[in-house]
Amino acid sequence: MGATRNDYSVFKKFDFTYKPVGIKFLLNKPAQIKQLDKSIPICQMLREAQVSRPFYAAADNFSCVDRLLLGFIEPEPTMEGGQIGYKEKIYQEARANSRIYQYVPRLIKGTVRYLAFSTIDELPFEPDLLVFTAAPPRAEIILRALSYSTGKPLTTKWTPVLSCAWIFFYPYVSGEANYTMTGLGYGLRIKKLFPEGMALISVPYDLIPMLIANLNDMEWVLPITVLSEEERKNYSAKVMEEIKQEYSNG
Repeated sequence: MGATRNDYSVFKKFDFTYKPVGIKFLLNKPAQIKQLDKSIPICQMLREAQVSRPFYAAADNFSCVDRLLLGFIEPEPTMEGGQIGYKEKIYQEARANSRIYQYVPRLIKGTVRYLAFSTIDELPFEPDLLVFTAAPPRAEIILRALSYSTGKPLTTKWTPVLSCAWIFFYPYVSGEANYTMTGLGYGLRIKKLFPEGMALISVPYDLIPMLIANLNDMEWVLPITVLSEEERKNYSAKVMEEIKQEYSNG
């Protein structure tokens, strides 16, 4: 699959508890990495990748509705009709559950036949997605880096069911970063794959070079977050004085 083009060494500074994972969407079977030897949902593959060597997954490795989102199976009225969410008390009526299928991203059938997974420190490919599992202090740095050079607001998309769609497929299809929190999606919550309250941040390949560049350029720990209240007042006053002086000189 070839070497990576980007330098991912900056992420070593985070010392993540849960390693970031790169994901590659593939038409053809990848060489030099082994196939996963079990059938599990894609959310569990994320956790598997964090503690394993690089692997790839084929259609028979996926065991949840992720197969629909990948285009491996055809839509079924019993699923997309919304009865499941209604019967399981998630939605008021089937119509509400059914509506989400008009929004959730999915891949065109046949365009992706394999997904490759690897921790960021062993990447044998240039990832289409980087998925971070991070506590709020580290997540804040990543999210800030995603808007540090552009000022563009970050938004999040999520549904109570099929939350995997918004982490693993929406960023790939849209080119937009997305994030949610562990404990909100039912798959991760039921399987207890991560502690609740961790940020799950998915960054598509379009934004990875900017993310790396901004992390290398910006200050990670901001003065306003570590100063005492009195020090912060003095610091803010000094900043405002500089701004006023610059304006006057202009």
